[in-house]
Amino acid sequence: MIPHEEIKVPVNGGELAAVRWPAAEPDAPVVVALHGITANALSWGPVARLLAGRVTLVAPDLRGRAGSSHLPGPYGITAHADDVAALSEALGVGRVVLAGHSMGAFVAAVAAVRHPDRFGPLLLVDGGIGFPAPTHLSPDELMTAVTGPAMDRLSMTFQDRAAYRAFWQAHPAFAGAWSDEVDAYIQRDLTGAEPAMRSTCRIEAVRTDGVGLFDEEVLSAVRKLPAEATLLWAARGVMDEEQGLYDEKRLAAADLAGTRLTPVAVPDVNHYTVLTGDRSGREIAERLVAYARA
Repeated sequence: MIPHEEIKVPVNGGELAAVRWPAAEPDAPVVVALHGITANALSWGPVARLLAGRVTLVAPDLRGRAGSSHLPGPYGITAHADDVAALSEALGVGRVVLAGHSMGAFVAAVAAVRHPDRFGPLLLVDGGIGFPAPTHLSPDELMTAVTGPAMDRLSMTFQDRAAYRAFWQAHPAFAGAWSDEVDAYIQRDLTGAEPAMRSTCRIEAVRTDGVGLFDEEVLSAVRKLPAEATLLWAARGVMDEEQGLYDEKRLAAADLAGTRLTPVAVPDVNHYTVLTGDRSGREIAERLVAYARA
């Protein structure tokens, strides 16, 4: 793990918490990186290490999570996009490169479309391309499809931090892929006192954001991107299953012809380890540096 700074910036309803990994040089370019639906800023810790001080990386805790769990609604993808624009303005560095993982990739795409003067190239990591909601699913069934077992975790309590660690170490996605950085990331999510600790994620925020992934503004964002973008998609899924969120057939059905988005497959990783693994994290880092220096 490498040192980071905790910062706060004003947004609608209060202050947004963020983590800042400063560059080695004060005038280095800035990248803003966004986490997934039940994650937090430290999910970008492995990438920050692999950036090796070549850029300043700033990752917020999105509204309703971790250090920003106190922020009130309204929630939703567009609300996060506006928060990210406020963060960019507070940094005072002009246009920045924007990255996002999972839900954060959708937020990044919407933010780029809503605030084209604030953001340059985009790097989307296993997210950002959506598909219309199946009409036969109820809202609760839709949430299960989006978040898998994550919603159940948000209602659980844990004896202590060791119990939470053990819960995550048993997750199929992290089999053989645990690290101190992953531990720091999942521990940032925990709040409360023993023996009833729980996730910081507000269930209302996660539910609103999950359903919001199917809003037309969100679904259409990748077709309106004002700048170059790359999608790095993981070969395996959320539970390390063989079917990932994307594959060649699904991407073909998304009809990306004419957009500014280029999909790139990342083999041998799942939805989580595409961000936290060293090999894929190095690819993310190198692409961010290339975008930032362009």
